[in-house]
Amino acid sequence: MLLILAGLRPALLKHKLVNVLVEACLCSAAKDDDHTTTNPGKLPQLSKKKWRKKFRNKHASNEHLPWEERLADSVTPLWRLSYYDQLQLKQKYQERILLQLSDQLLCGESTQHKALTQCPSPPRSTKLSFPLLPILPSPVRDGYRNKSTFSVNRGVDGNPKTVGLYVGTGKAGNIVCVNGDHLLNMPERHKLVARCYQDFLRLSALEPCLLFHDGGHWREVTVRTNAAGHTMAIVYFHPQRLTPEEIEVHKSSLVEYFTQGPGAICQLDSLYFQESSMTRCSHEESPYQLLHGQPHIHEEVLGFKFRISADAFFQVNQGAADSLYRTVREMGLPNGAREGGGGGTLLDVCCGTGAIGITMSPRADRVIGIELIQQAVEDARHNAALNQIQNCEFLPGKAEVVLPGLMEVLGSTTDSGGPLTAVVNPARAGLHYRVIRALRNHSSIRRLLYISCKPEGEAMRNFRELCCSPDPHRKLTGEAFRPTVAVPVDMFPHTPHCELLLVFER
Repeated sequence: MLLILAGLRPALLKHKLVNVLVEACLCSAAKDDDHTTTNPGKLPQLSKKKWRKKFRNKHASNEHLPWEERLADSVTPLWRLSYYDQLQLKQKYQERILLQLSDQLLCGESTQHKALTQCPSPPRSTKLSFPLLPILPSPVRDGYRNKSTFSVNRGVDGNPKTVGLYVGTGKAGNIVCVNGDHLLNMPERHKLVARCYQDFLRLSALEPCLLFHDGGHWREVTVRTNAAGHTMAIVYFHPQRLTPEEIEVHKSSLVEYFTQGPGAICQLDSLYFQESSMTRCSHEESPYQLLHGQPHIHEEVLGFKFRISADAFFQVNQGAADSLYRTVREMGLPNGAREGGGGGTLLDVCCGTGAIGITMSPRADRVIGIELIQQAVEDARHNAALNQIQNCEFLPGKAEVVLPGLMEVLGSTTDSGGPLTAVVNPARAGLHYRVIRALRNHSSIRRLLYISCKPEGEAMRNFRELCCSPDPHRKLTGEAFRPTVAVPVDMFPHTPHCELLLVFER
């Protein structure tokens, strides 16, 4: 997604940017000159297919810019704006999304056959039916990312052993890998590891793996850091037809480079290696091999410590995660629930390493977390023990499989006799229909908090399914929820994205 701001006169920037941002966020399209000169409050009615066609025709519009600016416009589209203006734009965008939700709930529109991938029409309502609180700013604006992944491909000079981020697309055949040293959202330590990895690749006799079927071995590198400055690097490698003994030689050279060679400047606390012939695979599919250092790094949120494994999910901005989890804790439990329990049972769906449940555990009688990734569940259990928390349990498996049975076990009331509150924090794909059905149909859940990084996408379907009238044909028989308050949290400065916390009650 490219947001091309260079060349716009300062006097016109603020007027045009609202429309550019909304178009880019809703449709993943570049700025279209024909539309930025029109009313910023009105979006053209184009399907996603037509937007992609327009994008292909317009993608060359920034070719006059230096490669560094083209990458910055792709990765951090709002980098030219003041932080105040970034927050104002995000606030307006979240309001627009929620106005559309209000419209659909007011009109009772069916969502069963509604296409979610089209650009939504402008909202008819001008006022929300529930409060949208001011966006919570990120405490850190530059270098805030604690996890970055750098790709390997041909650079500006054509060298295939270039480590950076992509400008262009594989489908268009115009990918160029550009060094990310100038990006505002990445910390210096991440950039240093990327530079050293590039140096290592150019010293290695092995070729990089650009396309799996073309051969080559060295792939991307992921860098994870914490607030204390500890660093973990994960190198991905395609074995192709190398023998285990041959792979061991190259693993040894990687360790030597980062511990005794030029890469020692990175001061890695952990160096992992994963062999994989797939684009992405889990620890269970292909184990992460610890080549050097400690198996984990640790992070602290709201006074609680958390273990971070190589593939564990953790919010990418630790300071903003503090703000998000503090808000979830304040809004998630009944009035008057404070330290020492009394908040009933908390269901933490898609719990990851247990951050939400653990930070809320002092106010709850019982916390039950559900998570797909087995390693994350192990981390969550370790984190509960690390913080001496006794009232948390974490269950592995798909939420759509585990939750319906769990709800039957819980019955109509919780063991403590207190209220039942749910917090869900799914990926961009939203919650499976069976999860929504189980939550909706359990009458003891009176409050549900939904955290979404893309509320205009599949999450919007979840919102409507939670709030629509009972529908026996779709087995949504429980009392409808209603949205009561929304809070945006800026987890990603310099980008159009933020997290949205939406509280539902009934």
